[in-house]
Amino acid sequence: MKVLVLNSGSSTVKYQLIDTANGEPVIKGLVDKVGSIGATHTYSYNGEKKTEDVLARDHREAIGLVIKLIKDLGFEIDAVGHRVVHGGYKFFESVLINNEVIEYIREFGKLAPLHNPPNLTGILACREVLGDIPQVAVFDTAFHQTIPMENYLYAIPMKFYETYRVRRYGFHGTSHKYVMEKTAKELGLDLSKTNMITCHLGNGASIAAIKEGKSFDTSMGFTPLEGLIMGTRSGDIDVGAVLYIMDKEGMTTSDMDRLLNKESGILGITGISNDMRIVEEGYFKGDERMILALKMYCNRIRKYIGAYFFELRKVDAIVFTGGVGENSPIVRKLVLDGLEESVGIIIDDKKNEETIRGKFGVVSTPESKVKVVVTPTNEELAIAIETERVVKDYLKS
Repeated sequence: MKVLVLNSGSSTVKYQLIDTANGEPVIKGLVDKVGSIGATHTYSYNGEKKTEDVLARDHREAIGLVIKLIKDLGFEIDAVGHRVVHGGYKFFESVLINNEVIEYIREFGKLAPLHNPPNLTGILACREVLGDIPQVAVFDTAFHQTIPMENYLYAIPMKFYETYRVRRYGFHGTSHKYVMEKTAKELGLDLSKTNMITCHLGNGASIAAIKEGKSFDTSMGFTPLEGLIMGTRSGDIDVGAVLYIMDKEGMTTSDMDRLLNKESGILGITGISNDMRIVEEGYFKGDERMILALKMYCNRIRKYIGAYFFELRKVDAIVFTGGVGENSPIVRKLVLDGLEESVGIIIDDKKNEETIRGKFGVVSTPESKVKVVVTPTNEELAIAIETERVVKDYLKS
């Protein structure tokens, strides 16, 4: 099956046409600056990469450009799989998109205002351009629907959960699920008997505690803001500090939302950049602010891993994935160094340094009581596989 995987942002359309028979992308690309002057379409096909200036006044035009390219190159689209960030309390798995699903995605846009609205725009644009070709929504939150109530509720009056569904939802579920399954396969583990801690570390970052192959707890919460220190997001912060700053600075809720989501995290600490490569370069040069940022970043990861160790009781593997998790030996080293005696984790420094992005690798020693692995994530492939499964199940019914 040829599945078009779409990830629609507020001003972007990121896509891959994936052949599920071999799991390889046939074409992949990005339409950038949608709705603005200077829009571009960058795509890779048959080993060549091209960038073109385009007219993309809205997502419909952008997706139309993508469809035209695919058809001009001689390919047909069998189904479309959409990454949808928030499935709220309704969706426990990927679903075939119909009018009811669209209304729920629109409703849950209130819970993920930066993500769900552009995701929905992409869905509606595909309906216009492609007609009746089946479309599937793959939700970032679906994998975390197995988290028990005691782990997803907040200690606030229950009326806010019962009325507004304020609770921990968790995100990056497609990635956590993919690397969980990939790691179990590579290590020859029975998922139903396996506990893992999966660390998706990128500009956005989250950790999941996986118990017997199911999500048991996760660091992101009601929104993707909670948890780890991220590129521009603060992660965990005392709400009292937030209220204090708002009072002192005369800030609105929108002002604080921007501060915590777009001006904090690594960017806020360094005052320069949210790019971990720049932070690492400064760290090795002895830049005090970069050293501080990296230490804070790694300490927060270590705290969550430690908490999940106690929650799970037994951990078979710790998995690093995502742009930082796959590419940064120093982050992996700082997070897990010095745990030989306390929990029996022993990092093999040589393997840790040699493991490269795109390759699965065990970076712990044979003596380590817990396997530490780097597992490349592939959310696009996971979405394509889910889309094929949902469409085939529908056709059988």
